[in-house]
Amino acid sequence: MTVRELAIRIVTSERLADKLEPPGDFAIEDPDPALRVAAPGRPANLAIVSSKLAKVPPIAGMRDPAQRARIIHALANHELQAIELFAWALLAFPDAPAQFRRGLLAILAEEQTHLGLYIGRLAGHGCAFGDHPVTGHFWNKLDHLRTPLELVCAMNLTFENANLDFAGDYAAAARACGDHETAAALDRVHADEIRHVHFGWIWLRRLSGDTDPWQAYLENIRPPLGPARARGARFDREARRRAGFDEAFIAALEAVAPTRPSGQPR
Repeated sequence: MTVRELAIRIVTSERLADKLEPPGDFAIEDPDPALRVAAPGRPANLAIVSSKLAKVPPIAGMRDPAQRARIIHALANHELQAIELFAWALLAFPDAPAQFRRGLLAILAEEQTHLGLYIGRLAGHGCAFGDHPVTGHFWNKLDHLRTPLELVCAMNLTFENANLDFAGDYAAAARACGDHETAAALDRVHADEIRHVHFGWIWLRRLSGDTDPWQAYLENIRPPLGPARARGARFDREARRRAGFDEAFIAALEAVAPTRPSGQPR
């Protein structure tokens, strides 16, 4: 199997198992033209619906096991979309540097691990992935992903950047109600997200040349995304330092009021 064949399978398959197949050891180069898939294949129970039909409890719901399961389900859907979209990026940007593409594949594999962790925690709550409706919040931003730089600004430096706050908050909430297994899963996600955000930071700087990183981010992110979506109400400054952000970028991000102070997942 080639990297293109793997990416096409992950994006278009209607079997969840195909989306969770670990990447093999193969050449990362892709000589074929760019391919932009408009929407993912999904099994019927994971078909994308309007956000109006897929309401998710706020973080306070972690105290109730039934609401906690719905929150975990939404977090699992985030991971599924990330798996699909990093595979989508391998198809959309075949001419991107090989190191960049290897990084996408490595992140994709970690997102598969995260989804597996959440599926396990759903089973611990007596439900399965697909028992609740899911949105396509990430997929709805395809028009934001026209270049590799726009990809990292949206995925790594906005969605995953925000998760440096949200994953920590949800881990603390799970731990406070005695669900240490879910807290451990969220702790693992938080640690991996630091690496994913670091990848975004490295490539923001490489792809934007001499432009100031904060200005480069603002120039390559499109509304409604932006810095207000790249953080939570509680700002994890240390995680951003570990991700490699310089102090000026951290200060600029921290000064922005968050869009979703409750940290409610989508």
